[in-house]
Amino acid sequence: MRRSFALVFTALTLTAGSLLAQQDPHMARALRVLSSTPLIDGHNDLPWAIRGSEVAPHDVEAAEHDLRASTPFHTDIERLRAGMVGAQFWSVYIPFGSTQEGAAKVQLEQIDIALQLIAKYPDVFELALDASDVQRIFASGRIASMMGMEGGHAIENSLGALRAFFAMGVRYMTLTHNGTLDWADAANGEQVHGGLTAFGEEVVREMNRMGMLVDLSHTAPSTMNDALDVATAPVIWSHASARGVRDHPRNVPDQVLRRLPANGGVVMVTFVPSFVSESDEATIADVADHVDHIASIAGVDHVGIGSDFDGISSTPVGLEDVSTFPALFAELSRRGWSEGDLAKLAGENLLRVMMEAETVARRLQRERAPSMATIEELDGGVSQDGSPGGS
Repeated sequence: MRRSFALVFTALTLTAGSLLAQQDPHMARALRVLSSTPLIDGHNDLPWAIRGSEVAPHDVEAAEHDLRASTPFHTDIERLRAGMVGAQFWSVYIPFGSTQEGAAKVQLEQIDIALQLIAKYPDVFELALDASDVQRIFASGRIASMMGMEGGHAIENSLGALRAFFAMGVRYMTLTHNGTLDWADAANGEQVHGGLTAFGEEVVREMNRMGMLVDLSHTAPSTMNDALDVATAPVIWSHASARGVRDHPRNVPDQVLRRLPANGGVVMVTFVPSFVSESDEATIADVADHVDHIASIAGVDHVGIGSDFDGISSTPVGLEDVSTFPALFAELSRRGWSEGDLAKLAGENLLRVMMEAETVARRLQRERAPSMATIEELDGGVSQDGSPGGS
């Protein structure tokens, strides 16, 4: 940690950011925190942005995608450094419609893109598989890189596929994306099951047994509550905000936030403009309002940052790309956040979640073997329209 502080602080003294810090004590506080605590961003969609690039789709090696240069994305190395990102969950998102072309195939391709991206810049990124990796990589002055799957449709109702993705390095899975699954209701999907089915509950149990974080972004409140009922490890929301501030189906209700202290989970506040503000133009203050609200309801131990950069077409004013994270921490400092609480928000809360999930996984692996359950066995089969049905 001390080496990272020295490396980053030396670099910052040569930037405009350090000059601003000399004039603004709140920015200075933000930079101190992010120099000694890894800022863990829960969700960045750069792998999908590269896949969908108009100039060189899928091609990590294309000159247009060189992260050492200025890119058309929200993300490149210079801006990651300016934003003091210490660890990044790279989303290996695939669309819900991928089930029609082979979801597992597309998921493998996205994991491949993310792994290529990480391997291309070994002086900047290193794959992290657990909390100790994050701390070690951050201390080396590099960005700890993790992968998060966005949407349980990718496992195609197979616990074996789920385990295979974990073995490839995936460390969280969002249970649903924007469509209800055979085993879980989505926030923006038809409410079919009243939350999780029996197979959906088994997915959560198996994720806990492996040590894969259960991500409840995109899920319906009924699914959130069912997952909290079943989970024996802390859950996360990799990119969501507070419904008590902005009544949007993708946000987390206060009723669920009140359950977080018992579970230990963390809501990583997203920057998606329509999620954080009813106005046509969201601002950094709007995002800070969500951070404040979650901290006031669930507690400061249960909030983090999940930007969704490169997964959104517009951004809040003041949070235009990955270089702007310190501005959010300075804004919260102006609102009275202490350095200790800012450190929790930056990464300490998520590191705790990871460590607790790893501890639970070690215990569960001693107690039981991998689950061989099937959706047909637990839910009585699946009908052609995707809803549970009798055999």
